[in-house]
Amino acid sequence: MKVLIADDDLISRMITKAAVEQAGHDCVVAVDGDEAWELYQVHQPGAVVTDLMMPGLNGLDLCRAIRESEDDSYTYLILVTSHGSRDDVLAGMEAGADDYVTKPLDPFNLRIRLLAAQRITSLHADLARYRSALTEQARTDPLTKLHNRLKLTEDLAELQDRTEPHDFCLAMVDVDNFKSYNDLYGHPAGDAALVAIASTLAGAVRETDGVYRFGGEEFLLLLHGQDADGAEGVMERIRSAVHALQIEHTGDPDGVLTISAGVASYAEGHRSGTEQLLKDADLALYAAKASGRNRVTVASRSSFPN
Repeated sequence: MKVLIADDDLISRMITKAAVEQAGHDCVVAVDGDEAWELYQVHQPGAVVTDLMMPGLNGLDLCRAIRESEDDSYTYLILVTSHGSRDDVLAGMEAGADDYVTKPLDPFNLRIRLLAAQRITSLHADLARYRSALTEQARTDPLTKLHNRLKLTEDLAELQDRTEPHDFCLAMVDVDNFKSYNDLYGHPAGDAALVAIASTLAGAVRETDGVYRFGGEEFLLLLHGQDADGAEGVMERIRSAVHALQIEHTGDPDGVLTISAGVASYAEGHRSGTEQLLKDADLALYAAKASGRNRVTVASRSSFPN
């Protein structure tokens, strides 16, 4: 574990540093509170052993600054006081400290507290990983492993909240005649087909783009930095790639599973809200279906309000 020591007294720093290193931990040393805060931001230590009274930020201010800056991480804070008075200890705990030791420092007492620090920070790290996994799970479609509609809603909101407009296109995708495919081949085969198509969609776009399962056999692509013509080209390549999978479907005129897509553009001159963009993409998809399926249709620019 990396331990930051903050103390303006040379002898105290040396004793603390020796105790920390004898306990098998790495040391970062600061001679005052301001330097400690700078080193904390650079090294993100697992524990901080800080003197109460120092030039610059004192121990209480340092504790408060660290607690306010933490997100998923957790730093174990040990306050060093000269007298261990109740008022000092209480003030330290209220400022965010986890424990305290008194001067002159007893290396054994500090080592015990560092053992506790390792356990607590390890638990917090595990909880952070679990939270991250749950957050990802909540935004992932369990079948296709694509993003789901919750993640789409968040990503679109982030785009709309940008101060500077960001060009992008939405492409609504639907698997053609999928109900009849399920009727003919069964739902397990239908699930396998959706997984194969989802993999093709995800593999055909850039890492900066987004691919989402919109629901059932519908998918949605968020294509960053694309105008309508560029997005149409991308979707034509994807349509061809899905056709090339050659997933047999005797109930389809083409004899294989195909997709149709509708594209809507958010660009200069037609920056409508995300709800309208989704409607435009859906209408374009409907037009593609009505025109015979297995094709890409771009929403008419006249449908976008200025």
